[in-house]
Amino acid sequence: MARNERNTTSADVYVDDRPATDSSWYLIVSGAGEEMSSRVVPVRDAAELLFGRNEDCDIQVDHDGVSRRHARVKRRGDHVQVEDLESRNGTSVNGAPIIGARRLAVGDVIVVGPASAIVASSSSAKRTRQVATVGEFEDRFDAEVDRAVRYQRPLGLVMLRIEGPVELMTEHVEALVGQLRRMDVVAEYGAEELALVLPETDRDATIAVARRSAAVPVGLTAAFGAASFPQDGSHVGELIGVARDRLRGIDRESRTGAGATNQPVVVDPLMEQVMVLAKRVAPSAITVLVVGETGVGKEVIAEQIHQLSPRRAGPFVRLNCATLSEALVESELFGGAQPGFFEAASTGTLFLDEIGELPLNTQGKLLRALEQSSVVRIGSTRETPTDVRLVCATNRDLEAEVARGRFRNDLYFRISGFVIPIPPLRDRRTEIEPLALHFARELSPAGRSASVGPEVLEVLDAYSWPGNVRELRNVIERACVMSAGARIEPHHLPDRLLEKLAHSSTTAPAIDVRQRVADVERESVLDALDSTNGNQTRAAKKLGISRFALIRMMEKHDLKKR
Repeated sequence: MARNERNTTSADVYVDDRPATDSSWYLIVSGAGEEMSSRVVPVRDAAELLFGRNEDCDIQVDHDGVSRRHARVKRRGDHVQVEDLESRNGTSVNGAPIIGARRLAVGDVIVVGPASAIVASSSSAKRTRQVATVGEFEDRFDAEVDRAVRYQRPLGLVMLRIEGPVELMTEHVEALVGQLRRMDVVAEYGAEELALVLPETDRDATIAVARRSAAVPVGLTAAFGAASFPQDGSHVGELIGVARDRLRGIDRESRTGAGATNQPVVVDPLMEQVMVLAKRVAPSAITVLVVGETGVGKEVIAEQIHQLSPRRAGPFVRLNCATLSEALVESELFGGAQPGFFEAASTGTLFLDEIGELPLNTQGKLLRALEQSSVVRIGSTRETPTDVRLVCATNRDLEAEVARGRFRNDLYFRISGFVIPIPPLRDRRTEIEPLALHFARELSPAGRSASVGPEVLEVLDAYSWPGNVRELRNVIERACVMSAGARIEPHHLPDRLLEKLAHSSTTAPAIDVRQRVADVERESVLDALDSTNGNQTRAAKKLGISRFALIRMMEKHDLKKR
């Protein structure tokens, strides 16, 4: 079939989507164009589907990273396999590169360059999709982040907390799973939390999914936090950390008084210098710009400046400029029918996080508000006096943004009266252990205090921490959940940390880290089931996970119902 006879998706993925008359297997293909789109491609018996850049390919992916003849899917009865055709950049299944051919199962995800194809069959289409385990979520999310970064595609993550009777929760989760696309991933992330991975989904669409997911029936309560690539980070730890911070409501926090501050853990000489600068600038009224990578603790330093200033009795009000659309940011800052953040921070400190994300038009209005110490609410002509001390933060190089015309030069000079740089966690490794111990105490379940084993500290020290302190906090919080508040061991940590340790070890014999973790997980499930006489609900509670996650683990390890 010639290319002009094919159906063309807006994602530059060309597929044959004629109805299948002899097949119950199909691929759900999404590509790499300007818009999110997907197509259903039948996989007929005794047929082959070719992925590649050539026009004669059945699934043409028009991208430089894809070989002319890249990969092939074959079907013989219910045996469906994918084969990499010695492509330049390889083919992956479920995030793992393949060599030669690999048999496929329903739910597997094939990735060829910017295109992904989810394996499905009509016999499984009506079945309720299973909820993935934490480990499966992390594997898939890691692969999706890698694809999003490599091909600059949007990616969404939603962390959802649902509380209430188990029966109602089960019904809601089953309904939620049925509403999502097959390319999406739903996973357990603790006893009452779900993680939703949304490939090819921009920020607005991610928030829309989050709101629908949190629309629970009477008897349940729900909260969500959402993060998006590229706006909120480009690493797994960054994105999970941002989503979990928002789930905890940190973006909406407004704290008052000296007793509500986050006391920083300061051990490293580099951070001691940062604190010296914060103490030096706090008594003045000068505007401060805190700079550093995502997750280094810019808000903690901003709050310290507030608590050490003459304004400590006033409010500390935080606004993350990256979380609001252009239509909302001005009403949030300057107010509309209700007072905005400038008025809310009166006599205190206004902290504008990620100020580099402000639209140019809003930058001009912010400069005017700072210079005139007043704001004009949206839809009004009356000026309202303001009395705030401004502290800003960014992970961008604002001087470079000024040179590119994306940030106003006059506003940059106005907000950078005193600049405090914060080093990344990888440059202050002496703080990893005290921070980990601090988070373990803070984040353990009520009435418990998780300890951290020496092997865990070794793993933490070997990792590069691209998501910085926020990622470390998220890792320890996850470990506290997995360990049920007891001693945190290496198998409670995400695979990405364990793999880093295994790869960095040159003297120890080679070990299969994933297999070790799987063995420990299997034994933990068996022990919990044995101690509860096979009662799945009680066993799940003992493990600190939901019954969904327990059933999924039992299926994963081929453990029959006891």
